[in-house]
Amino acid sequence: MPHEGFLTSWNDERGFGRIESTQGGEPIFVHISAWPRGAGRPSLNQAVTFEIEVGPKGKRARSVQLIKTRRVPSPPRRSQRAARAQWGTATLFTIPAFLLLYLAISVVWKLPMWVAGVYVVLSVVTFIAYAADKSAASTNAQRTPEITLHGLALAGGWPGALLAQQFLHHKSTKQEFRQTFWGTVLLNVAGLAVLASPLRQLVIT
Repeated sequence: MPHEGFLTSWNDERGFGRIESTQGGEPIFVHISAWPRGAGRPSLNQAVTFEIEVGPKGKRARSVQLIKTRRVPSPPRRSQRAARAQWGTATLFTIPAFLLLYLAISVVWKLPMWVAGVYVVLSVVTFIAYAADKSAASTNAQRTPEITLHGLALAGGWPGALLAQQFLHHKSTKQEFRQTFWGTVLLNVAGLAVLASPLRQLVIT
């Protein structure tokens, strides 16, 4: 089934880029071999139709055709800017709010120091995982499974994930991913509160 989108990135030396669908989701890899013959070199913001196939390294576009009457992807760009602005606001308040909650829990229930170390280490690992996945997406290499990214967030690396989503602009607009991610944040914070409180004994027994 044909999709519509816009060419949002292109590496002319290596002959590949990314198409952003008007329906949203992660950008789709496109190789120069899928570009229509005689259409000239690809240019940014070019409107196209394309089909999607699954190759050995993930989804990629095929049978690309140009839409010559449209070039500027105003609606998708506005929606992405709005989503990223909202994401930035969430990052701005979520991490400081968690630090205050963590401090309160530490004072009331005497959290061990190593717990903070776990959050820091896992956040760094998660940020690196996001960076590696974004790099793999741009080169059509092996991607990091989303379940792995969610697992790292659930284990305590979600602050690093939030920072990666904000500063790397990766996994920051896909609604399904974001909903699952926030679920891991809530589960992690709730789990920390329960295991640090006197309720820990009830959970263990």
